[in-house]
Amino acid sequence: MRLMRIGEPGHERPVLVCPEGRHYDLSGITDDIDGAFLAALADDPHLVPAEPVLPEIDITGQRIGAPVARPSALLCIGQNYAAHAAESGAEPPEQPILFYKSPNTVVGPYDDVLIPRGSKKTDWEVELAVVIGRRASYLDSPADAAAHIAGYAVSNDVSERAFQLEESGGQWSKGKSCATFNPLGPVLVTADEVGDPQQLRLRSYVNGEPRQDSSTADMIFSVAHLVHHLSQYLVLEPGDIVNTGTPQGVALSGRFPYLGPDDVMEVEISGLGRQRSVCRPA
Repeated sequence: MRLMRIGEPGHERPVLVCPEGRHYDLSGITDDIDGAFLAALADDPHLVPAEPVLPEIDITGQRIGAPVARPSALLCIGQNYAAHAAESGAEPPEQPILFYKSPNTVVGPYDDVLIPRGSKKTDWEVELAVVIGRRASYLDSPADAAAHIAGYAVSNDVSERAFQLEESGGQWSKGKSCATFNPLGPVLVTADEVGDPQQLRLRSYVNGEPRQDSSTADMIFSVAHLVHHLSQYLVLEPGDIVNTGTPQGVALSGRFPYLGPDDVMEVEISGLGRQRSVCRPA
């Protein structure tokens, strides 16, 4: 199942996307694609009926919002690809590195990204986002993680590296929580359709030039490991998002310039879609 949200910020409506490209209105079933809906869907996989029963809609010309309404938590894993850790000047971590982004950084997959005032080191990061569908606390093993995952989406963990590393005071969130710093979507693809989340290709481009090209198979800590691990320290709620880390090929490596106004970021993951964000000055 593929889910999306259509409409202007704060007025999105839930939509079911079908393989042939047709779209169906879910407003009669739920007000939004949020934690309450995802929890209900986890309990009843047949909550969404077959598409012919739903009213078909035309989304041409409408804004595509993030496929999940504002999460209660946006948890992020740092340096989860060995090559990215190396280009950051760090050894691969022995334990998952956790940091938070403000939930209000989440924007639509085609919305503008604002370069913060005073920024000289704004960077891109294509990532696989895990969307939680069932409350997870003290899971017994990584094998239990799958039952708590609603699905997956494309995420761009935009970062301001000077804020993150030079002006941070020892924490990363200053450089991660600027406005618009987490384009998400275009769709939420349910876990049953994605299959193995460790076999997905991730790519990013800036102004049409390739930057990142890797696979989730190269993660140091798998999706199942991360969900289990996080559940030992905190409670994951339906609708929460876990950004699982980015591969090598970011500006922090020194191989590419940082982003500036009018630059265009495109990020994609196989089977989950592609984003396009234009950078504008804040």
